Amino acid sequence: MGNRILYAILWLWVRAHALLPMSVLYILSDILYLFVYHVVRYRISVVRKNLKNSFPEKSETERRKMERRFYRHFTDYIVETIKLAGISEKELLKRAHITNPEIILDLKDRGHTCFILLMGHYGNWEWFSGTTKRFNDVFTLNFLYRPLKNKAFDNLFLYMRTRFRSVCLKKNDAARDIIGIKRNKTPSLVIFIADQTPSKANLHYWTTFLNQDSAMLTGAERIAKKLDIPVIYCDLRQVKRGYYEVDFHVISEKSSETEEFEITEKYARMMEKTILRDPALWLWTHKRWKYVR
Repeated sequence: MGNRILYAILWLWVRAHALLPMSVLYILSDILYLFVYHVVRYRISVVRKNLKNSFPEKSETERRKMERRFYRHFTDYIVETIKLAGISEKELLKRAHITNPEIILDLKDRGHTCFILLMGHYGNWEWFSGTTKRFNDVFTLNFLYRPLKNKAFDNLFLYMRTRFRSVCLKKNDAARDIIGIKRNKTPSLVIFIADQTPSKANLHYWTTFLNQDSAMLTGAERIAKKLDIPVIYCDLRQVKRGYYEVDFHVISEKSSETEEFEITEKYARMMEKTILRDPALWLWTHKRWKYVR
């Protein structure tokens, strides 16, 4: 009962703000930036440690500038995510654009039905989980997620992510669900956000990532190799405030023929290149380097 009431309150609050134009939401973001960065100083010690270890060659002044740019983008990301509850499909397509969908359409014409898309916590990844209109509704769009402990917040995020026919797959059920998708031969895209730290029981592959010894998630590769699913990297960039675009790059078409950890290493290099192009757009608040080899 309590979760239902909390969900109703959260839904009404988010929905009311989501109906505001982006110009107003960005004013709220500017105010929120002052509060999050200068008053609460949300996870600032984590951000500073991550930036220092990733960019030891930068001066303290340069890293502080990067830090401020990150927090400005971070509060933009918050209001942009809220906007998902009220944005129209037409506006979403305009603000989150894929430059080369033909990459996947051509692979489909060659007989592939299921694709794994690898992204990171970069730019606004949420806006690219929203709609299959980019592919003329040919594909089902599946988004892996980790359920939140609070049921009300979990239901709210599920509502926002599935407004335009997307399907959320629970992380722990992903392998089983993707096997089913592959067997059914339903044209499907499965999005993995693959730049998190693996669990302590899954430290199978290490590489240098952002100047640090880093454990990488290998689940997407294991599934791709087992089921011979093509893997595509989503290179996200910000065009201007509130507008993003993705370029698709094929990591592997015949995944079953790749060497062990080849897909994971290629993803690490591509993700790193994306981050270095504009570091402020990555999620520096998450504790990416929890473990040592």
